[in-house]
Amino acid sequence: MPKIVKGYEARRPPEPVADHSVIDDWIAGVMPAIHPLVRGIDDLICRIIPGLQFAVKWSKAHYGTAGLGWIIEVAAYHKSANVVFFAGADMEPAPPLGDTGRARYIKLYGLDELEDPAIRTWIEQAATLPGWR
Repeated sequence: MPKIVKGYEARRPPEPVADHSVIDDWIAGVMPAIHPLVRGIDDLICRIIPGLQFAVKWSKAHYGTAGLGWIIEVAAYHKSANVVFFAGADMEPAPPLGDTGRARYIKLYGLDELEDPAIRTWIEQAATLPGWR
């Protein structure tokens, strides 16, 4: 029998804080080889979206706003990072990965990928769409 994957709706969302230090602590704990990548992702998100709230839960960084809820999640792995857009299915074009529920994501392997204009567009769109509450 295949494993049933729970959607975000079945989980309790993290508690938001205004202090970015929770993200800094999370970045310090990820694999050193991808520190520059996750720092670059964090910097880009924080530059594009004002008034963010932050949290770390399930070893993932969460970015959100008071009005929209959690809009972006970043998961760090040994050689890559996933950037999850909770309202990705509502974006035009939708991020390419993920096909269940509204969340869609991208997988990044290097800092040079952050120069892709599509990533900036997805982050900008995330700041306008209701996320996970």
